Amino acid sequence: MTPNRHKQPEADPGPRQGVDNDSVLDAARDCVLAVGVRRTTLTDVARRAGVSRMTLYRRWPDVRTLVGDLMTREWVAVATSVPRAAGGDPDRQDDPDVRAQLVDSLVTGVRAFREHPLLRKIVEVDPELLLPYVLDRLGASQEAFLELFETALRNGHADGSIRPDHPLRQARALLLVVQSFALSLHTMTSGTDAELGTEAFDRELRHILDRTLAP
Repeated sequence: MTPNRHKQPEADPGPRQGVDNDSVLDAARDCVLAVGVRRTTLTDVARRAGVSRMTLYRRWPDVRTLVGDLMTREWVAVATSVPRAAGGDPDRQDDPDVRAQLVDSLVTGVRAFREHPLLRKIVEVDPELLLPYVLDRLGASQEAFLELFETALRNGHADGSIRPDHPLRQARALLLVVQSFALSLHTMTSGTDAELGTEAFDRELRHILDRTLAP
């Protein structure tokens, strides 16, 4: 029998049964937490997720694109896990006003974001990955934050607890403030002075936000 000199390329077996984007993003998160973004490859992620490399290449052309989707998922999960940022609980008569709820949610969210293992790893090993979203453009997670903020602000305008103004501009101003406290706070804190510790700055953030939003 004559050998086949033109061997056909192996077909991509595709994802295994039950594997979806979240499974791949979970695998990417585990890789990044272990070795950082620069040392993570699509091959590593594919192996950990149990899918072929071609399956990943069809969805994400490179690791940075994949990590971008991972960051969006993780950051939006932090924002949406903070309760009642967008309005009161209609079943409770003693609910605080929207401003109080929003300020509390933002301070809690900033603290959770600052302590998130993925963010801490990126800041420690691959901080340049964050620069485009600080200096150049909005990312998908930032757009999601703005939508949440704007909804809360409109509710605060309606109940009179938040100063009426252009809601999208107010939302963007809020994002600038909380983003700086989330990403840059470590440059301002002191481990030896409690008045310059993270808890003290969380109180300062609460004061800034409350005074900014008050009518």
